[in-house]
Amino acid sequence: MEQRQNGRAADRVANRVVVIGAGIGGLCAAVRLAHAGMDVTVVEAWKRPGGKMRVIDSVAGPVDAGPTVLTMRSVFDAVFAAAGARLEDHLTLIPQPILARHWWPDGSTLDLHADAQACADAVGRFAGKRSYNQFRTFQAQTARLYAAFDEPMMQAARPRLGAIAAAALRSPRIWPDLIPGMTLARSLTRQFSDPRLRQLFGRYATYVGGSPYRSPAVLGLVWQAEARGVWAVKGGMHQLALALEALARKGGAQFRYGVAVDRIVPQWGRVADVGLADGTTLPADHVVFNGDPAALTAGLLGGAARSALPLSASQPRSLAAWVWAFAAQPSGPEMIHHNVFFGSDPRREFPPISAGRMPEDPTLYICAQDRAAGTPAPGPERFEIIMNAPSTATLVSQPHEDQTCRDLTFQRLSSFGLTFDPQPEVTSLTQPSGFAKMFPASMGALYGRSPEAALAALQRPVARTALKGLYIAGGGAHPGAGVPMAALSGRHAAEAILQDRALPST
Repeated sequence: MEQRQNGRAADRVANRVVVIGAGIGGLCAAVRLAHAGMDVTVVEAWKRPGGKMRVIDSVAGPVDAGPTVLTMRSVFDAVFAAAGARLEDHLTLIPQPILARHWWPDGSTLDLHADAQACADAVGRFAGKRSYNQFRTFQAQTARLYAAFDEPMMQAARPRLGAIAAAALRSPRIWPDLIPGMTLARSLTRQFSDPRLRQLFGRYATYVGGSPYRSPAVLGLVWQAEARGVWAVKGGMHQLALALEALARKGGAQFRYGVAVDRIVPQWGRVADVGLADGTTLPADHVVFNGDPAALTAGLLGGAARSALPLSASQPRSLAAWVWAFAAQPSGPEMIHHNVFFGSDPRREFPPISAGRMPEDPTLYICAQDRAAGTPAPGPERFEIIMNAPSTATLVSQPHEDQTCRDLTFQRLSSFGLTFDPQPEVTSLTQPSGFAKMFPASMGALYGRSPEAALAALQRPVARTALKGLYIAGGGAHPGAGVPMAALSGRHAAEAILQDRALPST
């Protein structure tokens, strides 16, 4: 009888999971583990879930100040299904028939559509028959890249190089984009004769924190993630974080907000406790760290966690951003939910950023949050404006950087005829230094490790670390940056815990 009771106690103890951070990766891990019967506690330094999926209060309501749209919906359908739920019962998703609206200084505009043929027709009207054919070729090429990398790279718990090589052998047309040194910008020069289309599709490197002039050509597949569907979330993207939190709570997960973690304590070579900044300690058999891997390698969670990952897992750093979040009355071009205002020359945007400076000729992304479902109601609307920036690791500081950014941003938009009343003050701006403070050890880099190397994607850390019982999730982990990728990382971490818990050695 005593032996049986001890066995039940040991089984109960092995269930204890502490998730550090309530970003999308941590939330998805918490949902999976809680509904698998684990004893899950999520600890978050902020007062609400979401991580980089943050919101700023305004006179028009909460403004998204992080990710703005949902792609790869099937990833989230799977998260909810694994918990016995349906995504549509928890969130209202608004499909976007126009993926994005684009403007150039020469007065030209282009809408990209969710319907593939409508998209090709729009490109043809915009740039002519030759560009129509080139786009159709590009569409097919990026679809082949996506198919080759989806299952063995994005969906797999760790990159399966053999499967990627086999996919490449079956699809030799993708070989040119796999050549070492073939950058996305160089590949697009081969594929498009119109420089505006090269500029447009080159910006997809920034979705994972890189410059098209330094990132590998394979990142062209990022376009496919958007081409396969874009959804806005009714009420804003932060509603996704709230829905995941509610789903985790339904499975029994507990949440502790407003308290930071300052150490992970090992015993006998594996995690044993999580020490909080308020002096309390949480016993843990498994820990999921949903933060920038650089925080571990910098020693911010203790010496044992510092050696859990190699330095190459977090260095060098990706791009940062200057982000405006505000409410105002717009005047000028008819925006939709997803808008891009291009500069004249991308070579005056990315090389200065790579040198640590503010871009001379920036491209500006604008999310018009209240236009997801069509024409908004009269009154102030909510906007997020993003301009790419270097991380603080390379940023050359300058006096009055915030005011310089304000002038550059709104003078550029004014040249397109777009103005805001009132024009936001610098208090509505988050700078790279602000992101560096919000996300410890990140240096303001919003996408973790830089993608700007041929094998950079293989350097991102997978879920298991060198410290037994410590797992990682989030945009800095495999398979990469972006909301669906962070969700997949959470799934990988949860599945690794469930597998390791089932092994007799653990």
